[in-house]
Amino acid sequence: MDDKDIIKMYWDRDQRAISETSVKYGPYCTAIAVNILNDRRDAEECVNDTYVNTWETIPPHKPVILSAFLGKIVRNLSFNKFKHEHRQKRGGFETAIILDELCEIVSDTENVEDDIIGNELSEAVNRFISKLPSEKQYIFVRRYWYSDSLKDIAGKCSRTENSVSVELNRIRGKLKTYLNERGYDI
Repeated sequence: MDDKDIIKMYWDRDQRAISETSVKYGPYCTAIAVNILNDRRDAEECVNDTYVNTWETIPPHKPVILSAFLGKIVRNLSFNKFKHEHRQKRGGFETAIILDELCEIVSDTENVEDDIIGNELSEAVNRFISKLPSEKQYIFVRRYWYSDSLKDIAGKCSRTENSVSVELNRIRGKLKTYLNERGYDI
């Protein structure tokens, strides 16, 4: 089914929208959640919560790209669940490492003003990423959007894990400089 038709179902409050979303984007959402949580049951819970959140936010929101809309919801839910479950112990999970890597650049928001600044920051990050060569974009997005491990990224790019790690470190450094030059105190 076409995304426009699914979104229309949400707007019409047709509960089939959830099942159609599940059929079309269930595996996509599950992959994101499993990469973050490393636990299939917790991932399924986050995916189900994604459908509920989507139902509650469409309307009033009308996503332009449904997959990105769903991906953002499932990522946020999964990261929140991860933080909640691992508040006391960080462990050796990939997600903890990813959160530590990004912590140097961005932080959580607590109020409306911070949310507005966060949206502006997100747009600045997107502009930065769009200027990267395609392989660097791929590495960055696979790591920080899909939460892929360094090993998986290295395999997909025919590089070593160390090479990918060094590349990500360089990109984060350039991103930090880029954001600082634009007035973000990071």
